[in-house]
This record gives sequence, C-alpha cells and structure tokens, in this order.
Amino acid sequence: MKKALCLALNLLMAASLAGCGGGEAKDPEVFTPSLDRKTSCNLLVVGDYGNFEALETEFDRFNVYYPYVNLGYTKPDKYEANLATILEGNDKPNIFFSQPKMIDNESYAKIVSHMEELSDPKLDINLACIRSNLINKDSKGKTYMLPIFSRTYGMLVNKNLFRKEGLDFPTTWTELLNVCKAFKDKGYANPIMGYSKTKDFVSGLMNAIAYPYFISELSKNPEALDQANKLNPAAGEYMRKALTAVDQLNKNGCFNIEACDQIGDNYEKLLFRFFEGDVPMMVTNGDVVSGAKKREKNSDAYKKDPFKYLFMPVPVTEEGGFFIDSPSVEFSVNKDCDNLDMTNEFMRFLIKTKELDRMGSEKGLIAPTKTTPFEANYAAFNDVPAERTVSPEAIGVKDSLVTQIRIASYMVGKGEISIDDAIAQYGHFA
Repeated sequence: MKKALCLALNLLMAASLAGCGGGEAKDPEVFTPSLDRKTSCNLLVVGDYGNFEALETEFDRFNVYYPYVNLGYTKPDKYEANLATILEGNDKPNIFFSQPKMIDNESYAKIVSHMEELSDPKLDINLACIRSNLINKDSKGKTYMLPIFSRTYGMLVNKNLFRKEGLDFPTTWTELLNVCKAFKDKGYANPIMGYSKTKDFVSGLMNAIAYPYFISELSKNPEALDQANKLNPAAGEYMRKALTAVDQLNKNGCFNIEACDQIGDNYEKLLFRFFEGDVPMMVTNGDVVSGAKKREKNSDAYKKDPFKYLFMPVPVTEEGGFFIDSPSVEFSVNKDCDNLDMTNEFMRFLIKTKELDRMGSEKGLIAPTKTTPFEANYAAFNDVPAERTVSPEAIGVKDSLVTQIRIASYMVGKGEISIDDAIAQYGHFA
C-alpha cells in the first residue's frame, strides 16, 4: 500500500513538473517526459566502477518521471576486454562506459558499431550544456559518447600542515622548490609523495607532473603534436622541460623514491598514506581524489587527527600549473539494446547542467558542464587561465604519445636514464 502511494505521488509530481508553464518545455535545461510515464521496463548500465552511488541517485530522480522503469548498474569482469562480447550477449546493456580512444580505431570497431549517434537532433539531447572541448567526435563529426565527469592532474595539499608551518600554497615553480625546502628544513622527510612503484599508471607521481607540461608544449605547435603522435624521434625534444621538472624535484629532495615506492597502489593505499597526515603534497589525479571523502572514515589516522585538504595544480612553471581538462567517464548508448527509446530518454534526462553537476558533486569529480565553477576540492583550478588549459582529446593526443611521456618520466624520475637519453629514445618506449 505504501509503495502504491509512493508511485502515485511520483506520477503526480511528474505530471506537475511537465505541466508547469508551456514556455519551460522549450528550455533545453528543463526535462519534459516524452514517453508514456506508465512504461514498465528495465535499463542496465555497465562500466568499470566498482560501485556508482552518484548514478543511483540519478536513477531515483528519473523514477520521479518514470516510476515503473527499473534501472541498474553493474561492473562486469575484465570490463574492456569483454565489452564487445557483452554488447552482443543475451542481456545486452543499455548504456556502457566508453573511451575516446575507441573512435576511428579499428581495434574497437566492433564496440563502436553498437553505439547510438547521440548528436542526432531527433534525440534532443542537450549537448550544449557540456564544455565543447570534452565532446568527442569521429572523423565525420558525429558524437557517440558523452562525458559524465572530467578529470585533471594535480596534487592533494594538506592545508593544516601549511598553516601549522606558516607556509603559503605554491603557485610558481620557484615557490614550489622553496616550499619543499622549507618543509625539509622543518623535519618533513617527504614534502611531495605519489605512486611510483610501477610505470603503468598515467596518474603516477612522475607522469602526473610531466604529462600536463608535455601536452601543453605540444598544444602550442600542431606540427610537433603530429610528430609526437606519429612517434617521430624528433618530437622527443618537446619532453625536455617536463622531464627536467621531474628530475629537478627529485634531485632537490622534494620527493623520495624509496618512500614513494612503499605506497602499495595508486588509489586506496595512496589515499591512506596521505591521510596519515605527515605528507604536505600528494601528486595524483582527480579520479583518485574522488575516492578521498569515502575513505576518510576508513583511515584510523585521519579519524584520530582529521585535517582539511584541497586539490590544486602542480606549479611546474613560473606562470603556474596546468589544467588538463579531459573526460573521465563517458557514456554510450547501445543502439541494439532492448527499450532503446527509454534508454535515450534517460540520456536526455541526464545530460542537463543540474543533473551532471549533482553527479559531479556527489562523486567528487569535476562536472563537464559549461557554466558551473569548480567547487570543493577543485576550486583552485578556477584560477588557471585559458592559455594553460589543455584538452588532450580535443587537440588529438593519441595513446601512443601518452605512453612515451609516461615511461620516459618514470625512468628519469627513478634515475634509470638521463634526460638526453630519454629524449633520444622517444618513440621506442613500450
């Protein structure tokens, strides 16, 4: 009886919302149901998140309009490796996580063949609310995936330690070196830390410092970017400034490789190490930062002595740091799924400034929306000017290029290779 009452109230609310003022229905930011609100069906989203509470909140909000639609989320085993098979299985998902590298890539042609064209005007999805640099298009200008979150690179900063020692947050390269020295002089063994155990992570300590710098250098020179994507050894020289920054931080004692190598993984254990409270700066990316709030309660050290923290650019130049504005999670619709109309209806509901902002805030990631200033842990990125903001996917950065700077910066940071040798080997790291 209680459930029936709730369903009735939901229907009344949806009807009320749909009927509020004829003019509002034309506003792309206002969702008006276009299907029978009594439709009963199941929709499934699959991805590589272990859980997705922020999406489940959106499921509840969608049920206000369509109370008989059952929405679910699951993470299949070996997600990317099995995705093509999953899309063609008996229980076809309606929506799935996708990546820009899949577009115009023969290796992923089977997956892309199942994607709905989300830029089709007939679907009436509000692409205009998303930062255009985050919207990936194929060679024909069509869009098959939409960003749900944005990620960037930077460093978690322990605000309490800076306040305790009377130090300001560094905003330039010289200030960063001076702050590291000041912390060292005050007895802090590791002013900067980050994951450094293996070379496999794009958000590892060395790459999270070097990658934004390298990409920024290439973004100024389309010819150099083309060379770098084609793994032309001549492009190696554009890594020099980025590799020099990593090398100098190491040689100045700003980070200690042996101590960083004790961090067991690039996510939970990295956060737990930061929560011990003796690390002024922890270099990582936004995907890791998004898990911080949830893990505060699981850290005995943090519960005993909590502190304030924020996420800010690593200031690797005298002008400051960079904002790498890159899609974190993207959604594609499986055009061969059951209940395709309701699937597209959910996407039309989700791709609104209000809904995406809500998800970003709950997940702890940057929303991909145009007009919303970054809040909470990401507020420092509001101050990064346009000339130091780069969107790798928008300028055409390829995965092969990313591999080169990741491995080169790792080996230079570990002291396994000189900067000159790393530059000479560009195109041959694998």
